[in-house]
Amino acid sequence: MILNWNGEAHLRRFLPSVVASTPPEVAIVVADNGSTDGSVELLQREFPTVEVILFDRNHGFTAGYNLALERVEADYYLIMNSDVEVTPGWTAPLIAALDAHADVAAVSPKILSCNDKRYFEYAGASGGFIDWLGYPFCRGRVLAEVEQDRGQHDGEREIFWTSGACMLIRSNVFWELGGFDVKFFAHMEEIDLCWRMHLAGYKTMVQPQSVVYHLGGGTLPNNNPQKLYLNYRNNLAMIYKCSMRPSRHLTLFLRMFMDAGAAMVYFATGNFAFARKVFLAHADYTRWKPELRRQRAALKERYCSDDELCRAADSIIAPNIYRGSIVARYFLGCRRFGKLL
Repeated sequence: MILNWNGEAHLRRFLPSVVASTPPEVAIVVADNGSTDGSVELLQREFPTVEVILFDRNHGFTAGYNLALERVEADYYLIMNSDVEVTPGWTAPLIAALDAHADVAAVSPKILSCNDKRYFEYAGASGGFIDWLGYPFCRGRVLAEVEQDRGQHDGEREIFWTSGACMLIRSNVFWELGGFDVKFFAHMEEIDLCWRMHLAGYKTMVQPQSVVYHLGGGTLPNNNPQKLYLNYRNNLAMIYKCSMRPSRHLTLFLRMFMDAGAAMVYFATGNFAFARKVFLAHADYTRWKPELRRQRAALKERYCSDDELCRAADSIIAPNIYRGSIVARYFLGCRRFGKLL
């Protein structure tokens, strides 16, 4: 399932590899989020074997995928961005991983950069993790530092989150958890979903035998203030909703000061739009909290209502949360995943 919005150039560049390297038993569906470019005409003209679902407007990443996946029947959903190039045999290791591990709900391939295929790609690399303050990082990418792929992260292993750029999910688990949180719109929604998977007793993993190449920044480029806003807001919402640890309040308290510090840096360096978006993200998160409080209560009642259930969830979650500060370690010179976990 590929979600597209005004991505005609990406479809023209990347979809041929998907069609050529995907076995016939795996259906390819493109859900178009109300594109106003030539995306739909391109699909109908040049990719007749690809099923197309049409929406009349842009529902965002979260609602778009939820609405599209409601229309298909499958045991597994393979969710993938439109700016991903795949390699021969890429689906088989992912499917085999879910077939072999009944307690694994989602699996990610190794994601390398389309711009320089020697390096990991920022949004996923070889498996996602977070630290106790909620900052995401990857096996192969610590904050802004991206490693060259020399096979150092080729082992299959459990992770904390699978990348929204490309991941295979059990359909029954996806709907058991209500799919993506539509209020997120885009960014951090896959980490939020994986966190809820862990609370429900499932694991997530990376299978680097499957390799894809991701361009990244296809819809919102990295220098877009709105992308920054969504990342800050959604990260806070995810922590508030999904963390069942008593330290949650301390985490959010510290994040308030750390995010304010980041905004000050943006302001001091002339990035006024970025600074404004950080404060706006916190304001909107605060307004969102009553709804998040209800969602958290529902998760707690369902999955962590007693000590035994909480211990079971924590046994899955805890090993894949870094107990230090990834920001502090980064600025102290630790910029390789292998020095952390």
